[in-house]
Amino acid sequence: MSNTKDISVAMVSYHNAADILPAVESIEEHTDAAIQKQILIIDNANEPELFRELVEKYDDVTYVNPEENIGYARGNNYIIDQLNSRYHVIANPDIMFTEDSLKKIIQYMDETSGIGMVIPKIIGQDGELLPIYRKEITLFDLFTRRYLKGLFKSRAAKHTLSDQDYSEPFQVPFGQGSFLVIRTDLFRQLNGFDENYFLYVEDADLCKRVNRYSKLIYYPDTTIMHKWKRGSATDRDLRKAHIRSVHYYFKKWGVKIF
Repeated sequence: MSNTKDISVAMVSYHNAADILPAVESIEEHTDAAIQKQILIIDNANEPELFRELVEKYDDVTYVNPEENIGYARGNNYIIDQLNSRYHVIANPDIMFTEDSLKKIIQYMDETSGIGMVIPKIIGQDGELLPIYRKEITLFDLFTRRYLKGLFKSRAAKHTLSDQDYSEPFQVPFGQGSFLVIRTDLFRQLNGFDENYFLYVEDADLCKRVNRYSKLIYYPDTTIMHKWKRGSATDRDLRKAHIRSVHYYFKKWGVKIF
């Protein structure tokens, strides 16, 4: 494919324009102009007027409108045929750049063989490292995290890889999907996300499949900020979607209790 970009970035929006606009501005501000990039906004809420100014401002921003809410997994897959990049970023709408993270990650993946996907250091608004680097999900961990929070602290620490040295790279079984950088060819080879997930757990599924082909690696030398809104903990409909996704995950991969 001619004129291949260095990297593409996909953000699925569902009434997230207020987050995406500053997120894209931060990417544009901090990314070296020499990096050939493509930013794709997939608008599941059909709100084209909210993104018009952004698209007009930046030549490398593409607006995509499925004209209905097709879900997070399908939303990300919707643009696979449009990708013309060596690396592809799956990003939540509420991330922010504070440095040239794309340049650092591209260089690291160019220089390091055997890596299919990278998750950088991701912090919250308070500057603390978010507990989004995890072992594979189990019924016990899901149940205790939701209903017995504060108990089984040593188990929770083990599940969130708290004993790891976060100053060094290491392989991650499951990295929460707020910012994942995958080789575009591998993303295509895996057919993107499993579209049986409408919302939630599709990231755990993708990480599991990536680790079967290559490795998902934590990369500590660049930092992304994530506002991290945990919607399913408070919204009834989102909680139901989460439960359906968990049920499908265990049906697909087998139930892991502990």
